[in-house]
Amino acid sequence: MKFVIAGYGRVGIRTADILGSEGHEVSIVDNDPEKIERATSEGFDAYFGEGDDEEVLREAGLETADALGGLTGDLNVNLSACVIGDAYDCRTVMRIDDDYHADIYEKYAAEVDEVIYPERLGAAGAKTALLGGDFDVLGDLTESLSAASVVVDEGASVVGQRVVEVDVPDGVLIYAHGSANEPMTIPLPQTEIGVGDEVAFIAEPDLVASVRAQFSGEEAA
Repeated sequence: MKFVIAGYGRVGIRTADILGSEGHEVSIVDNDPEKIERATSEGFDAYFGEGDDEEVLREAGLETADALGGLTGDLNVNLSACVIGDAYDCRTVMRIDDDYHADIYEKYAAEVDEVIYPERLGAAGAKTALLGGDFDVLGDLTESLSAASVVVDEGASVVGQRVVEVDVPDGVLIYAHGSANEPMTIPLPQTEIGVGDEVAFIAEPDLVASVRAQFSGEEAA
């Protein structure tokens, strides 16, 4: 498959690396000459320019691309890139940051095929979204981490908190949430944790027990 990625920052770099390692064709668009140089040195076709410039995107191969990812740090650039991509019948994936409210998410989600939150899932989520596959991030996680899930009990300190606000130790990432008796998905910025919800996380092995205790209400007094 062929992908055009607008934005070669932290998320764009890792996303391109994952897709490239799986044999996909990846083109990069960025307005930073140093990032273009880096992308070229990594073996990618890289094009200097704004991520929402249609001519630059066309030069990067948009006309024959399967999907376009607007992964810059600028929401407006990402949306514009995706609107252009949609006109070329590309699957469109837009980066949005966690600090946007749910109404902003809903507004932009209607314009693109998928919205991703790099602070929650980073490149693994972006790659899954670009491929259009089912939610499956675990295959891209390092083998040095453990994946686990826990059901939130009454009395847990996390009840009523937004997922993005939960204070977890370094080395822990919450990657999915499901309301009671509902399937788990990538949590939205305003998603709150309730009793009976299920939360999935990855963690360094020695932290798994403490995270389970935090969500089950068994924290040490």
